[in-house]
Amino acid sequence: MTHHIAIIGAGIAGLSAAYHLQKEAARQDRDVHITIFDASARPGGKLRTERIDGFIIEAGPDSYFGQKPDATQLIQELGLAHELIGARPEHKGVYIRENGRLVPLPEGVMLIIPTRIIPFALSPLFSPWAKLRMGLEVFIPPRKDDGDETLADFIRRRLGEEALERLAEPLLAGIHNADAEKQSIMATFPRFRALEKQHGSLIRGMMAMRRRSSPPPAPAHSAQPNLPRGAFISLREGMESLVQALMQALKADLHLQTPVKRIQAQGSGFLLHLAHNQVAYADQALLATPAYAAATMISDLSPKLAAGLRAIRYVDTGVATLAYRTEDIPAPRTGYGILIPRKENRRINAITWTSRKWAGRAPEGYELLRVFFGGSRRPDVFALSDEALLAAVREELRDIMGIYAEPTLVRIHRWPRASAQYDVGHLERIAALEAACPANLHLIGSAYRGVGVPDCIRQGRIAAERALALTRA
Repeated sequence: MTHHIAIIGAGIAGLSAAYHLQKEAARQDRDVHITIFDASARPGGKLRTERIDGFIIEAGPDSYFGQKPDATQLIQELGLAHELIGARPEHKGVYIRENGRLVPLPEGVMLIIPTRIIPFALSPLFSPWAKLRMGLEVFIPPRKDDGDETLADFIRRRLGEEALERLAEPLLAGIHNADAEKQSIMATFPRFRALEKQHGSLIRGMMAMRRRSSPPPAPAHSAQPNLPRGAFISLREGMESLVQALMQALKADLHLQTPVKRIQAQGSGFLLHLAHNQVAYADQALLATPAYAAATMISDLSPKLAAGLRAIRYVDTGVATLAYRTEDIPAPRTGYGILIPRKENRRINAITWTSRKWAGRAPEGYELLRVFFGGSRRPDVFALSDEALLAAVREELRDIMGIYAEPTLVRIHRWPRASAQYDVGHLERIAALEAACPANLHLIGSAYRGVGVPDCIRQGRIAAERALALTRA
């Protein structure tokens, strides 16, 4: 008897769930029919790559965190390992905007933790007191309990106020488009708490990790290509290559521009109410949509769960991509980008020098910049018209980088209500939501247990395993 599983949402979490369901059902010889519904006209969610006049432009993420293995494993399974690329080492480096200056991040800083004494001691980024305060981190006793706390409170406790303002807030809070004073450390950077608990100090823990982070080279006879190293990894032709490979591998029925309006219980399964009075039956449903969209679908099925889903906060985010002739951009000529602390009070959040960071993103003689706006800092900037936004971005690039020239190409991508906010206590709230799910209903996606591409892929795989196990019942 065929078991029908519906996946609502064709972003990376939903596509990952479909892929792993298909693979494991075939391996276990189980009769499973998979149907994917998505309200948009294209699969992939925020993984969208545009190719214009020799430029490769990412509308959403331009890479993923390489130390989380799920994305790389999936890419290898799909036969795309040869497309993996790391950031260009010749342009290594990041600048911090500090009191109107661009100050290089000291060498040896891993995420926010100094692991090399001399570059850190000589850096003008921090005051002498802040350097002393950060160095004294090795003597601060670890927190004894496992309770949650804000990112801001954690960094103040371990490294001090300047480390929060000049480094952690623009980098760590910026990754999540979050307010560091609300952001859950356990939901976003549990690794730091683990280092604190295991080693008694972030600095000692990170230095121990650094000593262990040089694996032996692969044997000469290995058939596996050398995978890129580094914090972030991308695909040569853009992140949408992953979506295209998944679509080629999937045999599921895909229904685009087909929003699910409402989900109704039908025996042990569900009726999915679609547009134009159409319905579809599913024995199980995987909701891979934003939490607020899932809440609307299940408001009649489970009002309590719907209320909890609606309580998850979201912020609007966007990215403006601008191309320039190389000679029109003054120094610095190296570096992956610029982090901008909140205290600098700028209208943009960060700048990535895309053509310096990733090979092949711009034709010879041109450069490509990505400028991030919106988020928890400046929702007013997200609300600007495209014309006003471009004017604001160009003013910021003039003030920060000295770029006065007209861009040769501009693309603006807006993502309304795109970034779920992992406020303190997030993991406990998500556990309660998962426990409140009706039988055969699964929640996956960036609102729950990780916002990055590897996190969403992992959630899709785990949901697929759970769903397949329930087909035996």
